[in-house]
Amino acid sequence: MKRCAGLAVFVIVVTAVVLVAAEVRQPDWAYGYLKPLGPNDPVAPPCPISVRPFPDCAYASGPALEDAIKLELPGAAAKFTRSEAYFDYGPADWYPGDHPPMPEIVAKGNRSVGIRACALCHFPNGQGKTENGGVAGLPAAYILGQLRDFKSGVRRSADPRKANTNEMAQIARLLTEEEAKGAAAYFASMKWRPWVKVMEADEVPPVRRTTNGLLLPVAGLPVPLGDRIIEVPENPEWTEVMRDPRSGFIAYVPVGSVAKGESLAANGQGRTTQCAVCHGPGLKGTAAIPGIAGRTASYLMRQLWDFNQGTRKNQAMAPVVAKLSLDDMTCLAAYVASLAP
Repeated sequence: MKRCAGLAVFVIVVTAVVLVAAEVRQPDWAYGYLKPLGPNDPVAPPCPISVRPFPDCAYASGPALEDAIKLELPGAAAKFTRSEAYFDYGPADWYPGDHPPMPEIVAKGNRSVGIRACALCHFPNGQGKTENGGVAGLPAAYILGQLRDFKSGVRRSADPRKANTNEMAQIARLLTEEEAKGAAAYFASMKWRPWVKVMEADEVPPVRRTTNGLLLPVAGLPVPLGDRIIEVPENPEWTEVMRDPRSGFIAYVPVGSVAKGESLAANGQGRTTQCAVCHGPGLKGTAAIPGIAGRTASYLMRQLWDFNQGTRKNQAMAPVVAKLSLDDMTCLAAYVASLAP
């Protein structure tokens, strides 16, 4: 009997460990990481408000490349070097005809206080990359509200490794009211265009991550996708080297996830609210609520997880995500990313 009792205790302990492990499972891939945060892994550097101009919130990178090679993209009239494409205070604008005239804060930032150009991360057309947020077509009032949330600290990242969330908070603190309103009106004036191709798959190309969390395919045998979503540029060199604002992404999602996400979004299945109640028909948004259809799966998943973990606080979204499992959120992200904007 004692041996059986000991075995029972052992089973209970093992079960508890398994349950704890399941509870801490999180979507590292959505934040641009391929493994969970370890005890010795670096986290995002702080950005103290008292420092002027504020320190770079990104992870330290190597010295700037002194390149002289002019690169080109299809249909672009001008050519730029990689350094010019990535210049913090006036990054290359490959297709100036694709957007209205940019406000100074969008095109060049505010170097006197260290605010980098909005166009650096979000692109001049507002489409952005997977590690950033696409802002084109969002209501201006919503954008201003998010800047206030970043500033006050009610919008943070659930993954402490996500450096550009810290930078957005610092930018929001330092923007003048005029700059904030100008940037919000500018990005709201453009429509969100198709940017993601969703593909269901069991296996995906192996990938590596850049410093800021962009995932790039590398040579090698396919690897199991599992329960993740892996999102990579359609044209890796155009996106990573030249910051091509016309070249979108491929999102590899688990087989069956799109249909599961569609069902969950449509009827809630007792675990959530129908998405269209707030985000409108086709999840294209309303005058006040952002459209989420066709946004990148990585971004969608980050927001769902941040809401779920309470690092992004919102009275409307908190109850929507409270009962969702990680798999539920993955399926929702896959489905919503697959929709036409």
